[in-house]
Amino acid sequence: MTSPTPTPTPTPTAAAGARFTLASAAFGDGGPIPRRHTCQGEDLSPPLTWTGLPAGTAALAIIVDDPDARGWVHWVAHGIPPAPGGLAEGVSGSGALAEGETTWGTVGWRGPCPPSGTHRYVFSMYALDGPLDPGRAPTADQLRAAMRGHILGKASLTGTYRKG
Repeated sequence: MTSPTPTPTPTPTAAAGARFTLASAAFGDGGPIPRRHTCQGEDLSPPLTWTGLPAGTAALAIIVDDPDARGWVHWVAHGIPPAPGGLAEGVSGSGALAEGETTWGTVGWRGPCPPSGTHRYVFSMYALDGPLDPGRAPTADQLRAAMRGHILGKASLTGTYRKG
């Protein structure tokens, strides 16, 4: 007697009509990013969760930039498993993610640190049809080039920060 073949666990996908969304327990869309996630605090990457992944999503990638500073890049990460639960606070730098180079020339999360005024920080998460190989510590532009033709969906979350 042979044992039954195990059934693979399916990738969580969007229910009919569901929309791919990105959220954070630390701040709401359009709301202020807490100091602990900035250069004036502990500079921890914020917790992120997603829902409504497009069917066939095999990996996720994220790029965080500041459009008020000509697209200054704060975080690049790829190869994120599309498992439920999301990313924990402070996951950047833990070795759990394949991370890329920020505009500062460093790898991993670098939180908001605007020189003046209130800036917006756009968290763009991409649902991909498979893992990518954009090279070691890719820049945002290198990751965008590697994602071309592999994006199944995109979700965004915007936070704000003003030094105080």
